[in-house]
Formats: sequence, C-alpha cells, structure tokens
Amino acid sequence: MVLRISAQALAEVQRLARAAHPIEACGLIAAASGQALARRVVPLRNQAASPTWFSFDPREQLQVWRELDQRDEVCRVIYHSHTASEAWPSREDIAHASDGQVHYLIVSTWAEARHAARSFRIIDGRVFEEPLSVQP
Repeated sequence: MVLRISAQALAEVQRLARAAHPIEACGLIAAASGQALARRVVPLRNQAASPTWFSFDPREQLQVWRELDQRDEVCRVIYHSHTASEAWPSREDIAHASDGQVHYLIVSTWAEARHAARSFRIIDGRVFEEPLSVQP
C-alpha cells in the first residue's frame, strides 16, 4: 500500500509536531468517503502529555469520529511524533495499533533523525513500511 497525502496536510502535521516538542503530537488525517487522499488534519490532545508516548482522550476521540460521520469522511491516517528517536514504530505503538486499514504516520522532531516522516501499516503486531505519495 501507499499513503496518499496532500502536501499541505503533511506540512501541517510536521508543524504541529515541532510546536508540541518535546511532547508527542498526535491526531488523525481524514479523507472524504470513497477517496484515498488524506487531506484534513485533525489534531487531538495528547492526554499522556509525554515526550515518549501519546494517547487520545476517549471523549475527544468519540467527538471527532462523530464529526467525521457528519462530514462524510473517514480516518485514513493516525499520526504522532517521536521527539527523541527515528520515525519508526515503538513497541507501544505496535501494541496499540488496532486498525490494519489505517496508515500510521510518524514524524520525528529529533535533531538526529534520518527520516522526517514515514508511514506504516501495522497488522497483528507486524510492521510494514509503505511509501508516501505526497500530492498537491
């Protein structure tokens, strides 16, 4: 699979990650139902307020999912940042990945990172890196 993401959405996620540093930023990127291109960034509060872990507030997450339904959108991407490591899923990321259809985008704000952003599918504890297709 390939993550198709708008250039504007990717830039916004990277901006949000830098702004939240040293706390991990998190959220989702929505696409219109039936469309593959992830366009609309929906930041969520990192309830953990941690530099090494993120968690969504369940009430906020429910509200966002209801909004997606109202707007006839779907969650294409769950994103978060890594503040002191490469953009690669941690053990916790893998353990908590629950939807094999969603792209997991990780952006790194670590100064020594070789990759600023990478996308993955995580299915049954297995990690599959996938290419990013950045669209206008």
